[in-house]
Amino acid sequence: MGFPINRMRRLRSRRNIRDMIRETSLSVNDFVYPLFVIYGKDKKIPVKSMPGVFQFSVDNLKDEILEIKSLGIPAVLLFGIPEHKDNMGSSGYKDDGVVQNAVKFIKDTCPELIVITDVCLCEYTDHGHCGVIEKDGTVNNDATLELLAQEALSHIKAGCDMVAPSDMMDGRIGYIRKALDENNYSHVPIMSYAAKYCSSFYGPFREAAESAPQFGDRKTYQMDPANIREAMREVALDIEEGADIVMVKPALAYLDVIKAVRENFNYPTAAYNVSGEYAMVKAAAACGWLDEKRVMLEILTAIKRAGADLIISYFAKDFARG
Repeated sequence: MGFPINRMRRLRSRRNIRDMIRETSLSVNDFVYPLFVIYGKDKKIPVKSMPGVFQFSVDNLKDEILEIKSLGIPAVLLFGIPEHKDNMGSSGYKDDGVVQNAVKFIKDTCPELIVITDVCLCEYTDHGHCGVIEKDGTVNNDATLELLAQEALSHIKAGCDMVAPSDMMDGRIGYIRKALDENNYSHVPIMSYAAKYCSSFYGPFREAAESAPQFGDRKTYQMDPANIREAMREVALDIEEGADIVMVKPALAYLDVIKAVRENFNYPTAAYNVSGEYAMVKAAAACGWLDEKRVMLEILTAIKRAGADLIISYFAKDFARG
C-alpha cells in the first residue's frame, strides 16, 4: 500500500523519532586508534599529510595514552619506526625494539587499554617490502613466515593483548597461531589483515610509518582492487588457520567487501579506515569544501552499516570528542 496511506516522512518529522528508529549507531567502543612510535627521545613529529597525527618516541607517549583513555577509546594499534633498517627487518623482532618498548610503556601507564601490534616487516626493512627479498627481487613467502612469528612472539612477550599480521604472506596466520600455541600463548587473539588490497589510499601512511617500497610494488602479495571473490577465499583461509578477527583494508572504497565478509562468515569483522581516506577529508575541510564532522560521521556510519564490528581509524579521537 502506497501514498497517501504510507508517508515515509512521518517518522522523519522530529529528531527524537529519527533517533528511535535509527538502524545503525556508532559508539566509541567501536574504535581502535592507530599510533606511530619512533626510536629516540623527546620526539613528537607531525605527519604532514595527516593533520593531528604524530610520530611519538616512547618517552613522549604518556599524554597521548592518557588522552586516549580519557576519551574512552578502548584500543590502540601500534606501528614502529626503528633506528636501523636492514634487509631482514631484524629490528622488528628484537626484544628491545621500539614497538616492544612502547607496549611495555603503555601497559605500565594504562593497563586496561587494549594494545594491538601490527606484525609486518615493511617498517623495518631497508627495501620497504613486507618479507624476505630474493636476489631477483621477489618476496620469499615461506622464509618470511618464521620472521613474522618471531615478531609476534616478541610483541606478546612485551605484553601486547593482540597481534595483527598485515603482511599478506600465504599461511602466516596458521604459522603464527602454531608458534603462539607452542609457546603457551594460546590465549592471545590474532586480528588478521585478511583482505588487504594493493590500494592507492595508503600514501600518507607510508609517510607516517616510513615504509614505502624502495623498488617495485606490493601487487604480488596484496590484493587486486578489482577482486571480491578472492577476498572471500582469503578470509576463509585465515579463519581456518586460526584468526579471531578478520579485517578488510581499506574501508571506504571496499564497503561491498565488508558487507560480503559479514554476510558470508558472520565472524568478528574489522575495517581499516585508512590514511588516504582520512587525509582527503582533512584536506577538503581545510579548503572549506565540506563539513568535516558531518562527512566523518557519514563515512564512519557507512563502514559500520556495511557490517564492521570494529573500525580502525585516525578519526577515533575526533569522534570521541563529539
